[in-house]
Amino acid sequence: MTESIVKPGLEGVFAGETSICAVRPEEGKLIYRGYDLHLLAEAVSFEEVAYLLLYHKLPNQSELESFDQQLKSYRDLPPALLETLRSLPSHGPAMDTLRAATTILALYDPDLEDDSPEANLRKSMRLLARLTTLVTAQHRISQGIEVISPNPKLNHAANFLYMLRGNSPEELEVRVLDITFILYAEHEFNASTFTARVVASTLSDLYGAVTGALAALKGPLHGGANEKAMEVLLEIGDPDHAEAWVLNALKEKRRIMGFGHRIYKKVDSRVELAKKWGKKLAEKEKNTRWHEICTIVEDVIRREKNLFPNVDFYTAPLYYLMGIPIKLYTPLFACSRVVGWSAHVIEQKQKNRLFRPNSLYIGPEGLDYLPLAKRNPP
Repeated sequence: MTESIVKPGLEGVFAGETSICAVRPEEGKLIYRGYDLHLLAEAVSFEEVAYLLLYHKLPNQSELESFDQQLKSYRDLPPALLETLRSLPSHGPAMDTLRAATTILALYDPDLEDDSPEANLRKSMRLLARLTTLVTAQHRISQGIEVISPNPKLNHAANFLYMLRGNSPEELEVRVLDITFILYAEHEFNASTFTARVVASTLSDLYGAVTGALAALKGPLHGGANEKAMEVLLEIGDPDHAEAWVLNALKEKRRIMGFGHRIYKKVDSRVELAKKWGKKLAEKEKNTRWHEICTIVEDVIRREKNLFPNVDFYTAPLYYLMGIPIKLYTPLFACSRVVGWSAHVIEQKQKNRLFRPNSLYIGPEGLDYLPLAKRNPP
């Protein structure tokens, strides 16, 4: 018998090839189809990044306008699906509702059974366009207030805020949310993306793969870190209390969400941008309290434990300043990451091989069978 090497969590295992994204932790870089994320986030819109991930290149002006118009044309939900949302329990977790609604949404897609690359691109765009509508509609229904229809004059980020709050967002808010969408759009073979690729490898449809990704994202070891991070900031409450709170939490061996990452051992390359734009928004809103707490917590944890924050720690206060309910932070993540999931599903299907790893059996062998009547009673 040849020796088997088990890698728990598949850590360090190359499970496939991709041309979509590269994480370079040693260099402090994240690359989307050859472009440094930092350059993209400062220079382009989320729609341009979405086009890049799906079509392998940045769009020219006419391509971007056409792509943008297509996305906007897909935003509305089928009326019957809205009625289904109204019939669901209003107290249910937002991620569960989003997962269920995504599965139902598949039934309304005319391309559902078409697995061609062209059809999958159309399905990807419909999902990208409609997830924000699903998230905001479900939230407003749960609050007993009227659902707001998409605004075709607004971009992806601005339209989300408009549908959520019912008023036109400020320019800086839109830019900051747009940048967080770019930061969250893609991140290589993370748990939800790998789940999507495993489902796609069975030749299931794109909606099934995305539903699987949403289920993986709900798990607190993968998604939800920005929600928990904001709860920490609210518990601290004041910059003057931050250092003592952290020291006490470390003494009690409490886990502080928003720190540490399987890939990034030193620095999450996305933090710099989230911190920079978060400070701008905090100063614009004349409310720097949360940014100050974040900075102190980061400094103390780095000093005491040599741990660094991940991007979720600094996006949490951004969303809070925009008035986005904490329970929507993970669904909002999905509204961006769905384009990355879709790109991976399409790539998986282009050169597919079913994922079917081996396992190392460690249970007993050679047990004697006893008839039911002779087995010892419990």
